[in-house]
Amino acid sequence: MKPIQVGLLGIGTVGSGVFNVLARNQDEIRRRAGRAIQIAAVADLDTARARAIVGEGARVVADARELIANPDIDVVVELIGGYGIARALVLEAIAAGKHVVTANKALLAVHGTEIFQAAAERGVIVAFEAAVAGGIPIIKALREGLTANQIQWVAGIINGTTNFILSEMRDKGLDFDVVLKEAQRLGYAEADPTFDIEGVDAAHKATIMSAIAFGIPVQFDKAHVEGITKLSSADIRYAEQLGYRIKLLGITRRRAEGVELRVHPALVPAKRLLANVEGAMNAVVVHGDAVGTTLYYGKGAGSEPTASAVIADLVDIARLMDADVAHHVPPLAFQSHTLAAAGTELPVLPMSEVVTSYYLRIRVADEAGVLARITGILADAGISIDAVLQREAEEVGGEGSVQTDLIILTHDTREGGMDAALAQIQQLPTVLAPITRVRKEALS
Repeated sequence: MKPIQVGLLGIGTVGSGVFNVLARNQDEIRRRAGRAIQIAAVADLDTARARAIVGEGARVVADARELIANPDIDVVVELIGGYGIARALVLEAIAAGKHVVTANKALLAVHGTEIFQAAAERGVIVAFEAAVAGGIPIIKALREGLTANQIQWVAGIINGTTNFILSEMRDKGLDFDVVLKEAQRLGYAEADPTFDIEGVDAAHKATIMSAIAFGIPVQFDKAHVEGITKLSSADIRYAEQLGYRIKLLGITRRRAEGVELRVHPALVPAKRLLANVEGAMNAVVVHGDAVGTTLYYGKGAGSEPTASAVIADLVDIARLMDADVAHHVPPLAFQSHTLAAAGTELPVLPMSEVVTSYYLRIRVADEAGVLARITGILADAGISIDAVLQREAEEVGGEGSVQTDLIILTHDTREGGMDAALAQIQQLPTVLAPITRVRKEALS
């Protein structure tokens, strides 16, 4: 059978991994796909570097549109990243009748609805296993492996940079800024780490998983996004003492009123498997009504782990490209004509409507009646307290000012009610610093 001819847009870290893994495992891949998969052409602005990687194994061009216009190319693999030129090139490839594989979670989280619609109209496949959690096959699991289930919730550590930082803060007792610099030195964090540490990267991935889990359109603009920059080593330490570990989680949950879609730090019970995912590793937990709870763990980034997912998509396309369009697996698992109605019936809920429990760290003057006033405000708001801990008081500033940290754990309550209660507590003259709030997730 004729080999599949692939064009790579970009041959950086992931692109070079795709080229190398395909070359190394070509016999195994051909046996799985039923035909050979060949990199026929590479488009990269740095043509000299591209030629050094591919040698005589593929044609190298500087203009991506030249590759897209090539009638011999069957599949375009987009590895450029970002929202701008990548969107234009993917849509042009679809219009040209090319199947598309992309690792670009930002593109799909923001423009996925447009891209999937264009692909459906043209009868081509858009595959994106590498867009979420690198080498972990979570997209295939949600879209195909768990298709018999009504998914109840998905929660994951889906950003290796932040997980590395939080692991180092816990293990070494260091503050965020110190560990961030170390992560940059080791190559885990970019020179500009904003997308990672502010939770944006994880929110892109959570948006895609939410759409597949619940059959709704991608709606990144409705996600609650919160990073790890406000966490201190004290919070990591207190959480550990209480039997929890703090992780940046992407969470999406089905409720009767709609869907929760949120990314934020969370206290996870230390006995949970997610709490024990360390370093730059990723893990996703999915709970379905039939299968129960399943866990997917592995490397969420890197040249060859991500290449593994890209090539898995190429194999799927090789198996399906000659099939009738009606037999293609829908990109978001559900038939496309059902997505809009599902988005109306299951709207993404505002964060004020989310129900969860909380860890609060409140810096207060060590005076009589302080705790009573704070717990009174929480009680008036209908917020039930699970536990209260008062840390050892300390003299601050050498002027006789004695301060302490109050640690309060709550039972489940609505976020909007907690917001109002914390606003009142913050105004108390005995509350001496901004209150730290971290949500708790039992994941049970």
